[in-house]
Amino acid sequence: MFTGIVECCGQIQDLTKKETNLTFTIESEISSQLKIDQSLSHDGVCLTVVDISGNLHRVVAVQETLDRSTLGNWQKGQMVNLERAMVFGARLDGHIVQGHVDAKGRCFKIEDLKGSHLLSFSFDIKNAPLMVQKGSIAINGVSLTVIDPTDTQFKVAIIPYTWDHTNFGQLKAGMEVNLEFDIMGKYFARMMDAYVPK
Repeated sequence: MFTGIVECCGQIQDLTKKETNLTFTIESEISSQLKIDQSLSHDGVCLTVVDISGNLHRVVAVQETLDRSTLGNWQKGQMVNLERAMVFGARLDGHIVQGHVDAKGRCFKIEDLKGSHLLSFSFDIKNAPLMVQKGSIAINGVSLTVIDPTDTQFKVAIIPYTWDHTNFGQLKAGMEVNLEFDIMGKYFARMMDAYVPK
């Protein structure tokens, strides 16, 4: 369980494919503090640490994860957002993020507002019921607030600190991102669907 408040960025140093799995070796300032078998959010995807060596850690993504997220497109040298699991009893500064990516979205517009950035994203219409004005969404693991949602698009505003301390500064129009919709919205939508007369 995460909060969507990114701790730091890590850089992919190596990718290794074995059968249908991809192993990523990532260098970061928190890698040496991790433990084997620990959950760590990588661009919003919860992955288990399988090896640690100095300032490097390794994680493995299976086919389901590669199909649902952007991890299959990752490249050596790419920066990814990292967050360790939340500690119960601490402040929840973002929102409840599971690290279970629901879908991929696509950034189609980046506006520099001279003090903030306004980013526009498209997504599959089947997820429209999960998007509400001023609701929460995790994009590449970052907890953000939804602005002006439609059935296929929405916007988010990025403050300078988030722009500088996540990989959003490297985002370009046309790039895919990992989306995780608010867990409360997903449960509510499921309950409503269960009680709709067929």
